[in-house]
Amino acid sequence: MEALPRETIVDVLESRLREDILSGRHPVGAYLPPERTLADGYSVTRTTLKHAFGRLMQAGLLETRHGVGTRVRDYLRLGGADLLPMLVRHSPDWVEEIFEVRRSIGALIAERAAARATDRQRTELRTLLTAVGDAPDADAVQLADIEVHRALAHATGNRVYVLLTNTLFNAYLPVRAALKAPFTDAQVARGRLEPVVDAVVDGDEAGARRAAEGYLTATERIMLEGLA
Repeated sequence: MEALPRETIVDVLESRLREDILSGRHPVGAYLPPERTLADGYSVTRTTLKHAFGRLMQAGLLETRHGVGTRVRDYLRLGGADLLPMLVRHSPDWVEEIFEVRRSIGALIAERAAARATDRQRTELRTLLTAVGDAPDADAVQLADIEVHRALAHATGNRVYVLLTNTLFNAYLPVRAALKAPFTDAQVARGRLEPVVDAVVDGDEAGARRAAEGYLTATERIMLEGLA
């Protein structure tokens, strides 16, 4: 059993402020009320407020101008992909957009991996595919499946693909428990992924792209049905 996380008052305040920003209560470009007013409004100390502000500034939602105040940042214009987990927690609608990117990037990664994978990487892909079929439950199957995709990204020889893969997986971690439907049967999950690995191992670039597109489209549909 996993211990439940214990939220501090800073955690609660950060979450409340984040939702108020993303929901438009504090619109983009607007300055927040003075710290004393906000602290009183949320019934917290100014020290607690400053800690929450620090987290939200680090996340890219707020910016402070000395002597002027704290303003809501235009995260869609200035933010990065590291905001995605936060945005998914705010609204699951983001998941469909993440999956659209997952399809296009995943297909390209498979194609590049087929062209560039080393013999060691091909062997590793076979081993990781076997681990998908041997995983004991849906959670373990899902995690084993993720490792295959990480290995495909590494096989491209391009570290940016690796980081993009990590970013996309991290993006839907907040709702991962609701996305287990394609992984409830380990052997079926392995069978879906096997054509991708086969094509990459065979060096079939076009085949790898087609197989990846088919796999990503099928699993996306199942996961979105489960999320709904």
